[in-house]
Parts: sequence; structure tokens; C-alpha cells
Amino acid sequence: MPRIAVADDLGSWLSLRPELGAGLAALSEAVYSQSRLTPRIHELARMRIALANECEVCRRARYAPGSDTGLDAAFYEHVADWRRWPGYSVREKLAAEYAAGLAHDHLRLRDDADFWQRLHRHYSDGEIADLAICCALWLGAGRTMRVLDLGQSCTLTLERGAMAVV
Repeated sequence: MPRIAVADDLGSWLSLRPELGAGLAALSEAVYSQSRLTPRIHELARMRIALANECEVCRRARYAPGSDTGLDAAFYEHVADWRRWPGYSVREKLAAEYAAGLAHDHLRLRDDADFWQRLHRHYSDGEIADLAICCALWLGAGRTMRVLDLGQSCTLTLERGAMAVV
């Protein structure tokens, strides 16, 4: 049950402060339509944060079927075991490591010189900024939705360039 007096869906709460809600909606649109990260990198980072946030809507969200992205059942089955599963590339695992570090211990992540060396070997500064902005949205919005107990029973289908609530 929502902690504020709005419909239990993904967006009604934003109407309480439309001036601010428009900004969050614009950031979400940018993350899903302007990110240059591959769909697998994007989705593995998003799912790591979804697990950390314990946000049900985020944990159940999937990209629309039929897309040629490699986001199959095995991809999702191993998100919690991302370090050991050989089905993720080095770049994907680095994105998961960044997302998990941001969600669980951001100060350790900041100070982890080994991680930053590895990340810079595989990502440009622009790609790191892209990943950081995406993760900022997922961490903040996902935790907010979970704390306010909003939309936790909604099903979200993701599409590159747009999102659809089902």
C-alpha cells in the first residue's frame, strides 16, 4: 500500500509535484533513449541496482521480447551471480561491479584504485559518465518507489527509446 495518497502505479506520485516530476521523467527518457551503452551492459547494471533496492517493479521489468539483444532467460538468471557466470563479458561485469558498488558501498567504490584502473581499460570517460547517470536514476528512483511502496505490483516492459507499463 502506498505511503502517500496516490494510485498504486508507477507515475501518479509525480503528479503531486509536476514541476519536479517532469524532470525525473525527462531523465528517465534520456536514460532509456540516449544511453550509448549496449542493451546488455545497460540491463545488467539496472538489474544489479534493482536487486540492491529490492524494488519489485524494477526486478520484474524486462525488455520487450523479440529484440535481438541477448537478454534471454539465462542473462536474467545469473544477475545475482554476475562475478562467476561466464556468460557476461568483462565490460558487462565491470558495469555490474560499478552498479553494485554504488548501491552498497559508494565510498569503497570511490577509493578502489584497482577497480578504476580496470574500468578505464575497458570504458571511455564518456561511457563511464553514461553508466553513472543511468545508475543514478535507477538507484534513486528505484529506492524511492520501494520506500514509498509505489507500483510494486506493476509490470514494466522496457524498450530501447521508450518504456511501457503493462
